[in-house]
Amino acid sequence: MKYFIVTYGCQMNVHESEKIATILENLGYECGQTREEADIIVFNTCAIREGAEDRVLGNVGNLKKMKKKNKNLIIAVCGCMTQKEATAQKLMQTFPFIDIVIGTFNLPKLGDYIQAVKTGRQLEIWEEGDIDETLPYKRTSGENAWVNIMQGCNNFCTYCIVPYVRGREKSRKLENIINEVKEILKEGKYKKITLLGQNVNSYGKDLENPVSFANLLHEICKIDGDFTLSFMTSHPKDLTDDVIDAVASEEKIEKSIHLPAQSGNNRILALMNRKYTREKYLEIINKIKNKIPNCRITSDFIVGFPTETEEEFADTCTLVKEVEYDSIFAFMYSPREGTVASKMEGQIEEQVKNRRVNTLLQIEKELQMKKEGIC
Repeated sequence: MKYFIVTYGCQMNVHESEKIATILENLGYECGQTREEADIIVFNTCAIREGAEDRVLGNVGNLKKMKKKNKNLIIAVCGCMTQKEATAQKLMQTFPFIDIVIGTFNLPKLGDYIQAVKTGRQLEIWEEGDIDETLPYKRTSGENAWVNIMQGCNNFCTYCIVPYVRGREKSRKLENIINEVKEILKEGKYKKITLLGQNVNSYGKDLENPVSFANLLHEICKIDGDFTLSFMTSHPKDLTDDVIDAVASEEKIEKSIHLPAQSGNNRILALMNRKYTREKYLEIINKIKNKIPNCRITSDFIVGFPTETEEEFADTCTLVKEVEYDSIFAFMYSPREGTVASKMEGQIEEQVKNRRVNTLLQIEKELQMKKEGIC
C-alpha cells in the first residue's frame, strides 16, 4: 500500500506532514511518488490566504475520476483549512468522495480515522488539543530537522486566522525540546535544527515554570555536536534584547532573523493590531544591525489592507528601502472569514492590490541588484 501527501502553507505544515507520514508508515503504507499509484492521498491544508484554499478545492475536485476508478482509494483532508467547522462541513457536502475530514488538533488520531473508514465517512473537528509528544517524525527535509517548540498564537492580528485554527499559545517543556534535539543529533545526519512556532519569541511564558526563548536558545547551544540553529517566526513586539544578544553571542545560531513588518505605516499597523509602530520596528532593526553586523534580515508585507491609501502604501515602500532587507515576501491582503479585517469597510480592489504588490517586489529586486553591484 502506498501514500501520497500534498502539503500547503508554512514550515509548520511541512513538519506536520512528517508526522502524517509516520502515522501512515506505522499502518503499513509506503511513500508513493505519484497520486495515481497511491492507496491513500492526504491533503494537509493552509487557511492563511484565499488562494491556498482555492488550490486545495481544485486539487481535491480533480480526484473525482481517480476515486471512480478505484473505490478503495482513501482521500483525507486535514489542517488549518478544515479546522473551521463550516469549511469542513462544506467539503464533505461538495465532495462526497472524500473519506476523512479532520482539523489541526485531532491530526495525531489520523490512523484511527483511517481504520474506521470501512464503517463510513469520518468527519470530526476538535476545538482544542495539546501538543502530541509521543509520535516520532519521518524527517523529510534533508540535513535540516524541524523541531516544534510551541503551537498557537495569542496576538489576534486582525487579518489572521491562525489563532482560530491553531488555538492559544502552548509551549513544550524545555526538557522535552532538549531531549528531542539530542536524539536528532545522535542520528548523525542532521546539520541544522530549525525551531518552529507561530511566534517563537513568546515561547515559555505559559509554562508552569516560565522559560524565556533566549534561555531555550542558550540551552540548545550547550548540546555537543556540529550543527547550526535557526528559528521562525518572530513577532516584532516580542523580539527582546536577550534574544538578539543570544543570536549575536552563540556561534551555533545562524545569523539570520525573519521579522515580519507587514506595513510601514502606523495607522495601518494599528488597524492590523500589530502592537508596534514603524519607529519601534526600526529601533529593533537597528539593534540587530548594530549587535549582529552580518545578520541576514528578511520580512513579510501585506499590501492592500482595508482603507490603505497610496500614501500609506508609500510608507511601506520607504521602510523596505530604509531597512534594505536581504529578502522579503509580499502578499496581497486576502479577507479571511471570521477575522476582524474581513468585516472592515474600505476593502481594496484586486487590481490596486496587484499593482502595489508588484511595485513592492520591484523595489526589492532593485535593492538586490544594487547589493550585487548590478546597478
